[in-house]
Formats: sequence, C-alpha cells, structure tokens
Amino acid sequence: MTIITPKPHNKPCFFPQTQILRTNSHNPFIKTPFQRFHFTPSKLIHRHRIVLVSCNNTQQKDTKESHNKVTKAKSNALTDLDNDVDQQHLDGFSGNWPPWKNLPLRYKLIGTTSLAFVICNMDKVNLSIAIIPLSHQFGWSSSTAGLVQSSFFWGYALSQLPGGWLAKIFGGRKVLEVGVLVWSLATALVPFLAGYLPGLLLTRILVGIGEGVSPSAATDLIARSIPLEERSRAVAFVFGGLSVGSVLGLLFAPPIIQNLGWESVFYLFGLLGVAWFLGFQFLEDGETQLPAKSFSSAQGNTTQSWQTSLTEMNSSLKDVPWKAFFRSRAVWAMIYAHFCGSWGHYTCLSWLPTYFSQELDLNLTEAAWVSILPPLASIFVTSIASQLADSLISKGVETTTVRKICQSIAFLSPAVCMTLSSLDLGLPPWEIVGLLTGGLALSSFALSGLYCTHQDISPEYASILLGITNTVGAVPGIVGVALTGYLLDTTHSWSISLYAPSIFFYLSGTVVWLVFASSKPQSFSEEN
Repeated sequence: MTIITPKPHNKPCFFPQTQILRTNSHNPFIKTPFQRFHFTPSKLIHRHRIVLVSCNNTQQKDTKESHNKVTKAKSNALTDLDNDVDQQHLDGFSGNWPPWKNLPLRYKLIGTTSLAFVICNMDKVNLSIAIIPLSHQFGWSSSTAGLVQSSFFWGYALSQLPGGWLAKIFGGRKVLEVGVLVWSLATALVPFLAGYLPGLLLTRILVGIGEGVSPSAATDLIARSIPLEERSRAVAFVFGGLSVGSVLGLLFAPPIIQNLGWESVFYLFGLLGVAWFLGFQFLEDGETQLPAKSFSSAQGNTTQSWQTSLTEMNSSLKDVPWKAFFRSRAVWAMIYAHFCGSWGHYTCLSWLPTYFSQELDLNLTEAAWVSILPPLASIFVTSIASQLADSLISKGVETTTVRKICQSIAFLSPAVCMTLSSLDLGLPPWEIVGLLTGGLALSSFALSGLYCTHQDISPEYASILLGITNTVGAVPGIVGVALTGYLLDTTHSWSISLYAPSIFFYLSGTVVWLVFASSKPQSFSEEN
C-alpha cells in the first residue's frame, strides 16, 4: 500500500495535511493524537472533502457574522447621517428664511425702493380709473373731473426741488419713508372726503407732495448706498418700478372697483403703502456703510447737525450758476421740450381710460386694459431706442444729431398717430387703440433724446438741470389735465380737447428742439 502525502491546496482556507493531522482539540473532525496513517486514495479523498467542507462552513459563518456586523454598522451610520442632514437642513432653512435674509444690504435697499415706486404709480393712476364711477355718483362734469385729477400735479410740481433739499439734509431714506407714508395715508382718506371737493383736492395734493419728493429721495439713497460700478443698474431697476406700477394699477383697479366698489381701491392701495412703511423700518440703515471713496465730497454724512447742513445747502445754492443756465439756448430748448412732452403724456395718462370708455364704448375693465398697452409697449421701445442711439454715437455720428433724431421721433410719432385717430376715417376702435399705443410707445425715444442731454451738456450740473426742466414739465399736469376737461365740457369733442393741444405742442416742440437743442458740453461756471 502506497503512502500518499497531499500537497497544500491553492485555496486560502485549506490547510496542509500535516497541520490538520497535528490538530487535536481545535478541529472537531480530528480527535486522534498525532500518528502516521496509511491512507488509501479513496479514504484520502473522503477526508479531504470533510476538511474542505469544515473549512468552508467556518469561513461562511465568519463571513456572515462579519457581513451582519458591517451591515448593522452601515445602517447605524446612515441613520446618524440622515439625522445630521435633517438637522442641518432645518438649521439652514431657519437661517436662510426669508430668502432675501442673506442678501447684501444695498440690494435690499434697491429692492424696497423699487417696490415703493411700484406703489407710487399705482396710487397715481388709480384715480384715472376711479374717476369714472366717481363722476357718475357725484354728478361731476368733465371740468370738475379734470380739476380733481390735476390737483395731484399741484403738489407734485411744488415738491420737486424741496424734496432734493430735504434729502440732502436728512438723507434720502428718511425722506422716502415720510413720502410713502404721506401719500399712502392721503390715498386712504379719499373715500372719506370724496363728497367734499376741497377736502378731496387736498388729499390729492398730499399724494402729489409725497410722490414728488420720492425721485430726489431715491437718487440720494442710491448715491449713498450703491457703489459707482452698480449705480446705473440700480437707477434703472428703481425707476423701472414706475412702469410696473402703472401696469399693475390699471390692471387691478377695474376688477377691484367692480367687485368691491370704488372706495376699496383707495383703501387697498393705501394699505400697501402703509405696509411698505412698516416693513421698511426693519431694514437696517445702510446709507453710510460704503467706503468714503465711493461718494463725492458734496454728499457728506447724514449725521451732520442742522446748522451745518443748512449752511452747506445755502452755500451750494449760491454756487449754482443760475444766470448762466437761463442764458443758454440749449437749456431753454430742454425746458420747452420737457413741457411739450409732458403735456401729451399727462393728459393721455389721465384721460385715455375715460376716452376709451366713452368714445370707443368700452366698459371699465376693457378701458383700463387698453390703457395698459402704451406703457407695456414703451418698455420694448426704450430698449430699442437706447441701443440705436449708442450704436450711432459709437459709429461716429455727432451726439447732438443723435439726440435730435431720437427726440424728433418721440414728438412726431404721437403727433401723427393722434392726427389719424382724431380724423373721421371710419376706423374701428381697435385700430384707433393700435395707433395710439404705437404713437405713445414711440414717444419713449425721448429717453435717448431729451433725458440724455442734461448729462451731455454738463455732467456737473445734470441733476440741477433735470430738476429745473422736470419742475416745468410738471406744469402740464396741472394746466393740461384741467384744460382738457374744460374743453371737453364746452366742445364735447375729444379731437379738440385731448388731441389738438397735444399735437400742437408735439409739433412746436419738434421745431424748437431741432433749431436750438445742443449736446455740446458747456462750462456754465466760467460763464457765471
């Protein structure tokens, strides 16, 4: 009989035969002490299989236990991780809510200021819708309705320059807060005083005063809070709220009036302003948080004493070359152009809803929705006009020529469209609406014409020049709106009362602008 000694197996769990034979108490299958055995091949194979099975079972058992331990550990780890993630999510949610909590302070100021301007124009245009049921309820004539609507511009015109002085003394933030609160409370008082005409006129004057100080206040706030490299976008975003406010006011006022009564639109819009005022109190004061180099030396610090601020204001007013301004033909061209453009803008803003309701036989909601079309179209025309003007200037076209082209488009387009609308051509109502929408939208070319000329001729005094022309430009809101109502009463003709004066000022403004306007820089200080 041959003695066979097996060789070690390649599998890691199989031990050499000699080690197996030497094992006594540790291996349950080998219980005899170490001795030499004589195996036949069949017995060897059988015992070889037993040893393999034992080793494999042991490995499987250990592997299973290890697997269970690993699985349990992973499960515990995942549970802990989920708990940590949930806690972090809750902490992050509470730490980042509301979404604007971690925004830079200057962005919060710009956002809230733009929202104030949205509410501003909502309160400005709400009366142009409510005047229709108000006139029916109180039996007002067109002259009385025009007087009521024009009273807003009395306060608006008178508060422009004082608003700038107050903003310089107290800071734009404080003036803006007070302005919003004044016009919002005055708006909410309209239903209480609507039956008493002097009281109603007073409330609209107060609305005009509150809204009149807001542009200067916003300009001061932007100058104090926004870095120079972000200022252009900030101005566009803030003053863009005016167009949004016009659209929202004309959109929501009719259904509110029809469902809740005309009084409700004044209560709700006034409440929006009061809510804005209260929310603005929780916003930190960031007007003086920019580095000193971000401001000009003329802006100063809002913590200055009354005496120092008044002294600086008087000194700055004396340093302004007022005489040189009014000796310039270009300045007079800007003043008259601003007056002419405002005549068409303010009269249409105030009377178009009534015109659409009476002349085109549209109901209140339809008239208001149609009135939204011109400001919506103006948004697109403005972007086209600005790109065209900049493109022409970059190609070497003289700046004065570009400004004259843009302003001529702004005047001649509505003049032509109003002329076609006033003639008895048998046009259907929606074609007339299309003509007026196109003409008034193209008048936005003025933003690349007249409104750029102040900076062209004198960057140093651009804000003062704009204050002068804007004050004169507010006069048509007083005279033009009231005169339209008076002419409508006496002539019963929209062509004469609304269109004819606007067409005249558009055409005469075009002539004056083409003859006298100039964008060449002028040194007013030397002339003075």
